[in-house]
Parts: sequence; C-alpha cells; structure tokens
Amino acid sequence: MAESPTASGGQPPAWRRMGPRTRRVVQAVLYETFAVIFVALALALAFDEPAPSALGLSLLTSGIALAWNYVFNGLFERWERRQPVKGRSWRRRVIHGLGFEGGLAILLIPVMAWWLQTTLWLAFLADLGLLLFFLVYTVVFTWVFDKVFGLPQSALQHPD
Repeated sequence: MAESPTASGGQPPAWRRMGPRTRRVVQAVLYETFAVIFVALALALAFDEPAPSALGLSLLTSGIALAWNYVFNGLFERWERRQPVKGRSWRRRVIHGLGFEGGLAILLIPVMAWWLQTTLWLAFLADLGLLLFFLVYTVVFTWVFDKVFGLPQSALQHPD
C-alpha cells in the first residue's frame, strides 16, 4: 500500500522547496556530514585506529559515498518517475536503502582493505557493521529528510 504524498512528506512551505539537483546536493551533504562523524568515531573506537587515520578514512569513504549518493539518487528518481504508484512507501524506501548500500559496499570494501592494509575478506567483515548501521540510517535519514523538505517531484507527479 502506497503512502499518500502528504503522509510521506507532501509539499513543504515555499521557502524549503528545491529543484531536483539542489535537493540531491543538500540531501547528500547533510547525509555525509552525519556519516563522517559516526564513521570516524566508530573506526577510532572499534578498530583502535589513531584519530587522524580514522578521520582520513572517514573523509575518503565520505567523498566516495557523496559521489555515489548523487549518482544513485538521480538514477532512483529517474526510475521512480516511471512508476505508476506515486509516493514513497516503506517498501520503496527499503529498496532505495538496499540499492544505495549495496552499490556503496562494492565501492568501499577495496578502499578499506587498502587503507587498513588487510584482505578484502577482512575489510568486508570490518565494513559489515557499518553497512548494517547505514542500511537503517539511509532509510530513516531519507524519511526524515522527506518530512522536513517534502517529497521530490518524481514522487508526486505522474509522467506526462
């Protein structure tokens, strides 16, 4: 069952509306700001990584994730425009989160293995906790973002 546009975020006041590109940039920057803080703290604590190294890896992975966020959301919104049911149900949000996180894992695991000077398998295991956290974080963050800024046009309008 699809959520109504209002229940999913609807249209915000005029001062909070953004064009599609601006919306993707604002969403990605906010998302990554919180992500950098979390990842740096988690790496420093969980892997006994020195603070400068943890912050460096966090910033590197954030840069990769920021670029992926912009590309993925553009592709997702292109797909979403073609869907007959509008709005963002929880099912659609979970699909969004899985797609984003799956693609990001493919990009980040080799980077983590290189940075931490370990195997791809151990980098995968090290990244697994972060991936699980970010799967939930992505779905919840996108929901909150939509509540604050409203849904994008791709989720509100039927294609002409």
